[in-house]
Amino acid sequence: MPCVEFTTETMPKFDRSLLPAEPDLSFELALWGAGLHVIAGIDEAGRGALAGPVAAAAVVLPPDETIASHLAGVRDSKQMTPVQREQTRERIIQHAIAWAVGLSTIEEIDQLGILPATKLAACRAVESLDLTPEHLLLDYLFLPEISIPQTALIKGDCRSLSIAAASVLAKTTRDAILLELDQTYPGYGFARHKGYGTAAHRAALIRLGACPVHRLSFTLYDESSLHIDETLPDSEKLTDG
Repeated sequence: MPCVEFTTETMPKFDRSLLPAEPDLSFELALWGAGLHVIAGIDEAGRGALAGPVAAAAVVLPPDETIASHLAGVRDSKQMTPVQREQTRERIIQHAIAWAVGLSTIEEIDQLGILPATKLAACRAVESLDLTPEHLLLDYLFLPEISIPQTALIKGDCRSLSIAAASVLAKTTRDAILLELDQTYPGYGFARHKGYGTAAHRAALIRLGACPVHRLSFTLYDESSLHIDETLPDSEKLTDG
């Protein structure tokens, strides 16, 4: 049975060559087969950004393997274009039996630290669901504050369809917030890089200074990092692409 409940923040090593071509229902099917029907996939967006909140989403898919065909193309949001994310977002919302997004504010990130703030956003997402999950599937994260059995997966957004769906909802929700912040705080390019530490974002920080939505606990003025961050998806690099 591929799903195992972990009670400590230690996960077994995972051979990344075993990643499926796209997220599937292997973990969900095992839990459904064990008689659990309300399985919430959880993922976050914005953990590494320099500005804006961190978002986490929880998605409960119907316990029916045909959901995979309805959500074809849903995968790790970092591997998708903005248009693909918006299109799949609508299908996820249409077919999920429950979903919710939780946020942690810039103030909470600076006061608590990014990992506790990320967990707080995830807890808020779970608590906002219309249904109480019987099990949580998470992407490399544990929520000891929640007494629901949990499975934390390395590269979970590439392995579990529920987690991948959550990654899309978290990402699209946070992107919409950054688009609004771009109107409130022009000049930083939030609409393009969504708060991540791209070359132009760093340059704008040096030129303009930080604004109220920047995370002051992060290193904002590192001139040595004035280059395109190649770990970001193309949609989050400050280029014309």
